[in-house]
Order: sequence, then C-alpha cells, then structure tokens
Amino acid sequence: MNQEMESMYFKKKKVWELVEAPNGVKPIGCKWIYKRKRGVDGNVETFKARLVAEGFTQKGGINYKETFSPVAMLKSIRILLSIAAVLDYEIWQMDVKTAFLNGHLEENIYMQQPDGFIQKGQEHMVCKLQRSIYGLKQASWSWNIRFDQAIKSFGFIQNIDEPCVYKKIQEKFVTFLILYVDDILLIGNDIGVLTTIKSWLAEQFDMKDLGEASYILGIKLPRDRKNKTLALSQAVYIDKILARFSMKNSKTGLLPFRHGITLSKDQSPKTSEEIERMRRVPYATPVGSLMYVMLCTRPDICFAIGMVSLILDLNTGLRSSI
Repeated sequence: MNQEMESMYFKKKKVWELVEAPNGVKPIGCKWIYKRKRGVDGNVETFKARLVAEGFTQKGGINYKETFSPVAMLKSIRILLSIAAVLDYEIWQMDVKTAFLNGHLEENIYMQQPDGFIQKGQEHMVCKLQRSIYGLKQASWSWNIRFDQAIKSFGFIQNIDEPCVYKKIQEKFVTFLILYVDDILLIGNDIGVLTTIKSWLAEQFDMKDLGEASYILGIKLPRDRKNKTLALSQAVYIDKILARFSMKNSKTGLLPFRHGITLSKDQSPKTSEEIERMRRVPYATPVGSLMYVMLCTRPDICFAIGMVSLILDLNTGLRSSI
C-alpha cells in the first residue's frame, strides 16, 4: 500500500491535491484491492495493493465522457512473434507500473481520501484528481491517449488497422512496439536501438524492465533461437481452470470433441434433484475461460467451444422468452 501511494508521486507526478469539497459536489469513494501476481511457474511473485476509485458512481457527461480504449489483438501479437522467430529478432518485455495514473483528466473529479492515509487535521478535505486513477470510467482511455502521444513524439508510427501496434524504421534498424494495456513488447533487430527505447520509456513512465520476453498475458513463450522456433503455451492457465471447476482429475483425451456425439435436450437434468444440482454448476464462466484459451493458443478446440456455446445461447434465449 505504501508503494502504491509512492507511485502516485513518481517523478513529481501528483495524482491529486487536497481541497475543500465544493458545495453541491459529492465526492466518489475509493477502496483498496489486493492481488497476488504469479510468475511463469504459477508461484506467487508479488503481493500487490491497488487503490481503486468507485467509478460506478460517476455520471456520464458530467465527470466522464469517453471510456473506450483499444488493446492489441492476439492475432497481431502472434504475427509479430512469428516474424521475430523467423528473422531472429530480439523480443523484450516491459511493464508500466500504475499505468493509468499517467493519464490526464479533462473533467473535475473529487474523491474521498483513501483508508489508512487520511491526513490528520484535514479529515474534512477531499482529493481533487489531477490524473486518472484505476476505477475511473475514463482511466484506460486517458492512459491510451497519453501513451499514444508520447510514443509518437519519439518517432514511432501507429499501425492504421491496429492502433496498439507501432513501428519505427531507421535505415536498417526495425523496431515494433506492442501495447496491451500496461504490458509492452519490444521487437527489433538491434540491441542498441532497443536499449535506447527502453531508456527513453523509463524516463517517461515508471517502468519495470522484464528483460527477454518469456511470459505475457498468461502465455509462456518457450523459444529456440538456434532452430528459429517459438511456441505459445498456456499450461498453467489451463491447469488453473481445471482446478477451479473441479476437473483436475478428469479423464484426458486426444481429441477435443469426439466424432458422432450430438448434444441435445435429452441430456439435460430431468429430476428435481438433478436440476437443483446443476443450478450450482457454473456454465458460462468456464465457456468464457476456454474461449480465451482458444483465441490465444488452442484453435483446435474451436469446434467444441462452438458447440457448448450454442447450447448456452439456446438456454439463455429459452430463459429470456420464459
């Protein structure tokens, strides 16, 4: 929590100032969110505390306008990783610490002082936000605008069809930058140029240098540079899904969907006991989790996911009509 508060003032970055609450203005609340960040092997690496504004109390047109923020598409990441593997480019990774705190606000937003850090003698005062903070409706939009302006000023060109992919070409030196919220991939053919870019990014934002990319967005990147191959693995994520939905000891198979099997209404629970038991079994959540795996690393389960998603859509439509 102390580290989170220190990040609010990184390099003279003052996220808020204490002021008297204006008449008729009700400040939004805030709360602390705690999370365990895991590494490639699934073990906990850091315990993280995040101060989050209660943005659900904001009102459109009053204290926020735009909320949309793009992220790099997974297929774009795969394409650039393939290019890097074939051409033996460097693949480096960086993480922006408290990325959303870098965005500038256009609206006047007042927030209550965070628990545990209320200033003595100033308990009645509120925080007037000068920068965006996690939880605000416009936080991701403000951060994306801030990063886009900064990276373009350094000579990067934004891809027309993929707004979170940038390129910079200097003579024979080629560099690609991929932004996924606060995760950055740097891909290029010259270590010196990449080092210069990393140094510049560290001057602009509070960055964490993760070195050569090995794990991004829950995807492991085992690489064999000698044979110019790079794989994508979500084994840890898949094991986590299996454990979460009590399928850890399930029977394995070679095919994601056996030929000839047809899902029908006859397979639905019939007795009241079966129906009640199935009410406690999640369905939409595991389907969504598997869809993420399908999009990232396992296109072979696409047909199976399509089948179970169809059943979900039919059941949802049936309940809606009832």
